[in-house]
Amino acid sequence: MSKTSPYNLEFAREYQKKIAFAEHLGFYIEHLEDGMARLSCALRPEMTNSWGIAHGGVILTLLDVTLCMAARTQHPDSGGVMTIDMSTSFTNAGKVKLLAEGRVLRPGRSVIFTEGEVRNTDGTLVAKGMATVRARDAEKKTAEK
Repeated sequence: MSKTSPYNLEFAREYQKKIAFAEHLGFYIEHLEDGMARLSCALRPEMTNSWGIAHGGVILTLLDVTLCMAARTQHPDSGGVMTIDMSTSFTNAGKVKLLAEGRVLRPGRSVIFTEGEVRNTDGTLVAKGMATVRARDAEKKTAEK
């Protein structure tokens, strides 16, 4: 496995440091493999709403980052990926620690279709979603600098 392999957890964790909001929220990459990513997030008081449960924005962001991580395994040489469309349904309250898993449904040359879910540690489904993700061209990223 090369140092820049998308399945290399240490490389992915270093790359995630470039995503300041994910770092601020404390997202942790648990597992990566071809077309799949698993992340977790331990909730802090400032990440909850007035009812003391996970704020929907935290849940949605965790799902978004997880789906993008899964998509990036299909495009390791790209300059990164970005969500261009996302649909999410919330089903239950998020509590204490959230676990997200994302999968690639259909990879393309630049557009990747993904799906995933966020669960509580007891397995309760918190949210389910689908996203369309676009891979950035590595040469364009270099030219933009």
